[in-house]
Amino acid sequence: MGVRGPIEENHQQVIPFRYLFLHTRHGRFRCSDTANRITGAFASRLYRIYERRLLKEVLAGPIPKHVAVIMDGNRRFAAELGMMADEGHKKGRDKLEEMLYWCLELKIKVLTVYAFSTENIRREPKEIDYLMNLFVENFKSIADDQRVHQNKIRVKVLGQLPLLPKDVQEAIDVAERKTKDYDQYFFNLAIAYGGREEILQAIKQVAQKVKTGEMKVDDITEQSFSHMLYTSDLPDPDLILRTSGEERISNFLLWQLAYSEFYFSDVYWPGMRKIDFLRAIRDYQRRVRRYGG
Repeated sequence: MGVRGPIEENHQQVIPFRYLFLHTRHGRFRCSDTANRITGAFASRLYRIYERRLLKEVLAGPIPKHVAVIMDGNRRFAAELGMMADEGHKKGRDKLEEMLYWCLELKIKVLTVYAFSTENIRREPKEIDYLMNLFVENFKSIADDQRVHQNKIRVKVLGQLPLLPKDVQEAIDVAERKTKDYDQYFFNLAIAYGGREEILQAIKQVAQKVKTGEMKVDDITEQSFSHMLYTSDLPDPDLILRTSGEERISNFLLWQLAYSEFYFSDVYWPGMRKIDFLRAIRDYQRRVRRYGG
């Protein structure tokens, strides 16, 4: 599980930071009395030094192939800063773009994010309309983003697309078609997604194949069943990260997470910084992964 609270390092690394900063759920720091006596520019410089040191440490260790993220806390982030909920979602969108490029820097091949669950559809119509418009804007932007094409990032949406408005489906189709031949990196967005629904759909596919004679009962294995899932051509997540302090899975990748490592961060999603992400990866690197026990 993720470590909470102030920056945790060995004493040689942490002394300048432990007494200067107190971590908040916004991904910001609240200055202590000591920090008030130094300039913001000096504190910022120290922070950049720490980030570079942490990046170097992480790059020297094993990098997960597949990171999955439950992006939580947009609305609470906005509320605590006196913003409208829409602004929280917009900042969450911007943070996702940042994380995608953090993953490229670390050469993490697969990033899967939980963007919109089937349960989210029950939210207020005004909020849903705003989110759908944001999705349309985002997918159109992704389709034309030269960084996506330069890095050969394949974009794929996981979920029940018929539940989405037609303009969202069309924008998704454009982004997927323009990137379908790429195989260097994989960026997956779970939208109108539910883990139980995904498993149920896979069961129905298996039942239909058995009924028509395409499969025999003895052909049903973990591997053949996995091929019926949205993630059929992807490795299971090595690391699942959730923000906002909540410690639950919320119906996300229920089949695929059987052997994943988990990291829970107190920071709200829009407030997540690069060092929060790097610390999650470092925590993953320090674990001994066990399968079945």
